[in-house]
Amino acid sequence: MTHYRIIRGPAGRMLLALLFVVAGPSFLNADVYKHIDKDGVLHFTDRPGGDGFYLYLSVDEKGSTAYDRSDYDTWIQEAAGKYRISFGLLKALIKVESNFNARAVSPAGAKGLMQIMPHNFRALDIRDPFDPYQNIMGGARYLREMLNRHNGNLQLALAAYNAGPNAVARYGRVPPYTETMDYVRKVMKYYIVYK
Repeated sequence: MTHYRIIRGPAGRMLLALLFVVAGPSFLNADVYKHIDKDGVLHFTDRPGGDGFYLYLSVDEKGSTAYDRSDYDTWIQEAAGKYRISFGLLKALIKVESNFNARAVSPAGAKGLMQIMPHNFRALDIRDPFDPYQNIMGGARYLREMLNRHNGNLQLALAAYNAGPNAVARYGRVPPYTETMDYVRKVMKYYIVYK
């Protein structure tokens, strides 16, 4: 699959359903990204190109969607204890960052379950960002650093995790970026679910 353009409204939803049926197994072995162009048209693709593409659906290697995976709970619990972070918060962050896809790569280059940027690998002791254990431990450590930096303010720490600590420092609050505001809201929503 290269790129699918889906029109808005009921017809668009019908076409998306048809896409799943017609494309078959090849479609079900790829992550799906969405993008809304300047005309408001929603596009789906397995190959994000540039800014504005967001992970819409993650499919694991066996072809089943990875919505509520518990495969990593033991490591999440270990990281939660080591870095004094709620298990539910870490699981929520992983859900929003990668939808439990250990092989996820963002358009910006963030990798793994907790979507760690390559320039942070060394400081977080990550040699293989696709190793779930290393990624969870590194991501939890980074979140703890953001919590400490923002005096335990969870919303600021999450915003810093997403947009970077400099963006939060620049605005003195959650930056007014749609992606970051949505990110904080989603993590908090799943935090309630996983608490």
